[in-house]
Amino acid sequence: MFSEELWPENEKKCAVLRKPKQGRKRQELLAMALGVKVHTFRGPHWCEYCANFMWGLIAQGVRCSDCGLNVHKQCSKHVPNDCQPDLKRIKKVYCCDLTTLVKAHNTQRPMVVDICIREIEARGLKSEGLYRVSGFTEHIEDVKMAFDREISNADERLEAVHDVLMLLPPAHYETLRYLMIHLKKVTMNEKDNFMNAENLGIVFGPTLMRSPEDSTLTTLHDMRYQKLIVQILIENEDVLF
Repeated sequence: MFSEELWPENEKKCAVLRKPKQGRKRQELLAMALGVKVHTFRGPHWCEYCANFMWGLIAQGVRCSDCGLNVHKQCSKHVPNDCQPDLKRIKKVYCCDLTTLVKAHNTQRPMVVDICIREIEARGLKSEGLYRVSGFTEHIEDVKMAFDREISNADERLEAVHDVLMLLPPAHYETLRYLMIHLKKVTMNEKDNFMNAENLGIVFGPTLMRSPEDSTLTTLHDMRYQKLIVQILIENEDVLF
């Protein structure tokens, strides 16, 4: 390592000038990695970190693409990188940050991985050239689009269920919430009790969502939807309640 005394005076000045530029570059790269992007706000906006006004006509601050937090560029350096992604902002499976995706849907891994592996193990393990033979590009794009549509529909469905839950009387809401927490714990021991959310939906659906019409035909028709709703409540208990 060279001693500072050996540096020419002009080299020292260049080193001082380079440091801020390098620092800005690192900040920009960090912001990109964290999903924070420069944003132009329409109308007056205030920083959600320091609560001060965001001045300027364009590029007044930055917005987190995961949770939608709006802050000054300088304030973004002080905001912890532990936000909870907003489901409304996660509209696709592919080309999405892995951590953001699993945090938004509260899963250990993307559901697309589970679905694809389950399907391959069910009927594709003996297929010749498995994972070696490429599929048709058009077919692959169709499947990817179908997954993205499913994600969007699932988010809308969760929002609809949540809105209905908010209409329940406090006693009903709290009882249902407490029961769903318990049933979620039951599913966490599925390896021993063989009771997943779908099975519990079949058991508890008719009890929790009994049809007002005392008709056998109506009851049979509603059983599928009763099971599905209870399954959704159990699987998304920490999001809905």
